[in-house]
Amino acid sequence: MFPPFPEKRAAQACEEIARKIDSGEIGVIRVTKESEERKDAGMMIGALVCRDEDGNETVIASNSGTARRLDLRGTEILSLPSQYAEPVASAEEIARALSGNDAEIHRLTEEIGSEKNAEKRRGLESKRKILCAQSLANVHALYSFCCADGKTRTLRDICESHNAAMMMPEGKLPPTGTGDCCAPKLLHHAFKNNLLPVSMCEFFVGNGGTKKCEPCDERCGILLPAMLGLKILFRDDDICAIDKPSGLLSVPGRTEKDSAETRFRRLFPGSPAQPAVHRLDMETSGILILALNRESQRAMQRQFENGDVRKEYVALLDGVLAKNGIPAHGTVETFFRLDVENRPHQIWDAENGKKAVTEWQVLGVERYESPGGTARNATRVLFMPHTGRTHQLRTASADAHGFGIPIIGDSLYGTKADGERLMLHARRIEFTHPRTGVRMTIECGEAF
Repeated sequence: MFPPFPEKRAAQACEEIARKIDSGEIGVIRVTKESEERKDAGMMIGALVCRDEDGNETVIASNSGTARRLDLRGTEILSLPSQYAEPVASAEEIARALSGNDAEIHRLTEEIGSEKNAEKRRGLESKRKILCAQSLANVHALYSFCCADGKTRTLRDICESHNAAMMMPEGKLPPTGTGDCCAPKLLHHAFKNNLLPVSMCEFFVGNGGTKKCEPCDERCGILLPAMLGLKILFRDDDICAIDKPSGLLSVPGRTEKDSAETRFRRLFPGSPAQPAVHRLDMETSGILILALNRESQRAMQRQFENGDVRKEYVALLDGVLAKNGIPAHGTVETFFRLDVENRPHQIWDAENGKKAVTEWQVLGVERYESPGGTARNATRVLFMPHTGRTHQLRTASADAHGFGIPIIGDSLYGTKADGERLMLHARRIEFTHPRTGVRMTIECGEAF
């Protein structure tokens, strides 16, 4: 996953930590017995430069896993006070959580190794798998993380939300070691102590050298978006691209203040008051661009106003377009305006409506299974809007002047079943970087 914060100062801190480990100024304390296969292995270290409410800076350091810990002994890092981020769950707590099934798992493993009958061996393996899953669930129950919004979230709740958003099986467990990487430890410690992250980086130390690493997708990719409130796809000193989830406002509403902008400014308080340079409907997921300074904000907004930004959306429409005589590719012009008596609904108005131009490409017909378990045919469509009108793709799909087939889960122009989301996702955006002038493309994997 993309590093959520600038890395330069934290990378310098990691290099200093590595040097001080080599010199013995920072000790590495063994917490649990070292396994033979990991005896000479290196380790991940991480550093997070933070600022408190008074502007005072500190460096938080940590290492991955629970078997070892850094002994900072009051050592300054980058000439700043240092703190150690303890594991969210200690090695002792993990050992107790595993102890209930440990003996039986080892017994089954030995029995499996000596069992010659294939059917009996499969039965033993099935029993061991169940016990291992129970033990892993016991370990996961130990983990709770302090988050940027001041709330504490359990690993179980984070994983359930992740599984639902990714349309993965309910109850799917995260990989072993989730929560033991440096990044979640560092952020948990910072948020627990009301510290604002400024710079974060991770290094692998071992084999006589150091190597900068990025947060991993399989573990940190689950935790960090939940802890930060945002999934960051790209960030530099000027702009940030996030994957906005369905159900989150782009900007604060009249009554609902939680939004992508609100969460972004919590992480980057020096950004403009209104950092989002464009909008996505609350129910639409996908790429949203936000600015980190006023110059980039103005430059990006001009690109959107001038039509210099190219966007792609993928949608799942509730039916088969070919049955309505819709070709596989084309461009449609529609004219809609706000229904002032039924906000934010848009209505067709050929005389007073704003012109919207939408190009489409049919990607295929597939079976869609609703949360209730019923299945029906749906058409996957790639939309390339040439204009940026409110609800442009939703009205082009649902209205008789367009396709006459709504997007699945559209609560305004179609139907939305319990547990269903709007099946519309902003998957690709192309624009000119506001400072460098380089043409950029950002992509976001399809959400359904």
